[in-house]
Amino acid sequence: MQIPQPYLLFLGDVTDPLSAKTAKGILQWRPKMCTGQLRLTQETVSLGITDLSLAEARERGAQTLVIGTANAGGFIPQSWLAALQEAIELGFNIASGMHQRLSGFPALSNAANIHGCQLYDVRHYDQPLIVGTGKPRQGKRLLTVGTDCSVGKMYTSLALEKEMNRQGLKAQFRSTGQTGILISGTGIAVDAVVADFISGAAEAISPDFTDHDWDIIEGQGSLLNPSFAGVSLGLLHGSQPDALVLCHEVGRAHIRHLPHMSVPSIESTLEANCTAAKLTNPNAKFVGICLNTSAIDESDALALCRQWELQYKLPVSDPVRFGVSTIVDKLHSI
Repeated sequence: MQIPQPYLLFLGDVTDPLSAKTAKGILQWRPKMCTGQLRLTQETVSLGITDLSLAEARERGAQTLVIGTANAGGFIPQSWLAALQEAIELGFNIASGMHQRLSGFPALSNAANIHGCQLYDVRHYDQPLIVGTGKPRQGKRLLTVGTDCSVGKMYTSLALEKEMNRQGLKAQFRSTGQTGILISGTGIAVDAVVADFISGAAEAISPDFTDHDWDIIEGQGSLLNPSFAGVSLGLLHGSQPDALVLCHEVGRAHIRHLPHMSVPSIESTLEANCTAAKLTNPNAKFVGICLNTSAIDESDALALCRQWELQYKLPVSDPVRFGVSTIVDKLHSI
């Protein structure tokens, strides 16, 4: 899918700042495509950018109203529907990462048809895909992988894209999850793809290219997570990565939501991912490790990075605290 930009970020009536993480992510990584924010109440959380009405945002060129919040269950509240309906009538497309589909509301679907607007349910993917082929493709690719889910693969991917472009390597972020799609405006939520087609979806996300240097592919799940290894393996095969970056959260006690499962070792994670990646790219190799060190203070985090660099013979950094320049330095020679 290709979501028209720029965006008006819709915050609805949520009051929990954590609920606005999608909108915050879009604003952090793509500020130039954010026209402003729309809040339904004065108590609604703010991103610190301009409050705009729907009409004002249209006058400033906004093309898509993006639902920038999340809630338990991923449903669209009834209290939002009037604003969403008005947006469509003013010519806005609407994009949502919720589980509940925009297209499941007949009034919104009918209005979109009448006004020539699109409803983008980015967590879902209904277009035809083919199975992966493993055929070599032009261009270089980097895939982020993890010791577990939610360890910073999207953040690391975007940090790498930014630093690579800063260093003169033309890179493009390729999103595979709903928040990443809203940040980039394009992509496929691979956790919504039928299992047989995950590697084919990865091939479609990053086809042949010659107009830039690298595609940075956002990883999902973890190859050693018993719940979500399937999507990780499909991405490893379909991405055909030349380079891999491992993401890990320091201090995590067990696999997320599975207290009976220990987080796998760094050594076993490096080995398993490299072995799987070599099926479709025999030259795949790790170029770095990115850590979420928020559980320890900065001096201990820096010491840990230096210790792991010696232990694993790879650049190691926390992309939030220390950036990713040492990892990107290695990409110039690939």
